[in-house]
Amino acid sequence: MVDLTAIFAFMDGLCQQVLTNSIAHLKSQQSLTKEAAMRTQTEILIIGAGPTGMALSIALHQAGVDHLLLDRLSEGQNTSRAAVIHAQTLDSLATLGVTDQLVARGLKVGNFTVRDRDAALVRLRFDALPSGHPYLLMLPQDMTEEVLAARIATLGGIIHRGVTATRVEQDGTGARVRVNGPDGEHVISARYVVGADGMHSVVRQATGIGFEGGTYEDSFVLADVRLEWPLGQSEVSLFFSPAGLVVVAPLPDGSYRVVATMDNAPEQLSKSDIQAVLDSRGPQASNATVLDVLWSSRFRLHHRLANSYRRGRLILMGDAAHVHSPAGGQGMNTGLIDAVVLGETLAGIVGRNRPETTLDLYESLRRPAAAKVLGLAGRLTDMATTRSIFKRAARNALLSFVNLAPVVKRQIEMNLSGLSRAELAHLPEYEYRHAA
Repeated sequence: MVDLTAIFAFMDGLCQQVLTNSIAHLKSQQSLTKEAAMRTQTEILIIGAGPTGMALSIALHQAGVDHLLLDRLSEGQNTSRAAVIHAQTLDSLATLGVTDQLVARGLKVGNFTVRDRDAALVRLRFDALPSGHPYLLMLPQDMTEEVLAARIATLGGIIHRGVTATRVEQDGTGARVRVNGPDGEHVISARYVVGADGMHSVVRQATGIGFEGGTYEDSFVLADVRLEWPLGQSEVSLFFSPAGLVVVAPLPDGSYRVVATMDNAPEQLSKSDIQAVLDSRGPQASNATVLDVLWSSRFRLHHRLANSYRRGRLILMGDAAHVHSPAGGQGMNTGLIDAVVLGETLAGIVGRNRPETTLDLYESLRRPAAAKVLGLAGRLTDMATTRSIFKRAARNALLSFVNLAPVVKRQIEMNLSGLSRAELAHLPEYEYRHAA
């Protein structure tokens, strides 16, 4: 005869034990979070938890370097914004253990074509690049951030959100940052402070470093849309036309990213707004049909480069150090590689007692890389937005010639993919070590 009473007693005891263990684990996690949130001293303080800040945090976690990662936003961005990751960036991010996850979630595209309506002026191919990742990886930025945040969590890290840095100071021994957060106002002391806090960086302002450049005359719109697209998902297309430029790029979920110049753009774009852009600038032989607008934004383009990437114990990277046109999809990519190189540098200084002058090497690598990117993006933007009929004709003739010159095309492909700047993407003689 089966003793049901004994079975029920055993099951009740087991459930109580599981519940007790779960509560104990939850309390320990809450205690850990609370303890981390209350810390007021660290080796490295990263201000800004966008892609660059998170990438640096991963590098420091893997090296066992004590740090804090703060962001003023209460949660990560939920819009796609940057949408392409290039070959060199994927090669570099392999050291952080995130490349495979990014590739698994993204859409591989091998072709980039510059067109004047139906005429293909130049066709670029990325499927034969000398890289382990010979393609354009189309992946919305919010998904990129999800992968990076998951990696931080796997490494035991925490992103302190809803924390705003209001004042940054430094002396010969370290830096102090006044912050406002859920627990009120307090001061965090750090050996180094890294500004990954964007174009209006509080850290850069504290350094007094100049941020020279300007603003492009044209205003731009960006939208993720569902549409019937005659060119399919096999290429990223850049269209030139007298009405202005438009870029159409496929995304992993079957939608498309549309970027275009637009004067007096409304705050929210409608289907008719996007349809008018594609009708006046896109293919004519077979028209596109906009089905839905998932998300849109309008913005002005800036081109600026910090005069220096460091002053004392305050360091800049990403948009805090350089901003430029989205032409060629270089912005987030440049910042991510900044983070990889800076992570190598700081790990060497804090973890392996390399001299502090190693930080000069970070700037000597990454500032020239950013200058090259600004030049590339600027040339593409100027070429795409010219309004002169004579310049447009000369541009189209030049691109048609380039299309017949394989060596020139390969150089453009190498520039866009970042592979031409590979020597600026890591410290010399650095032995890459993947996280276990």
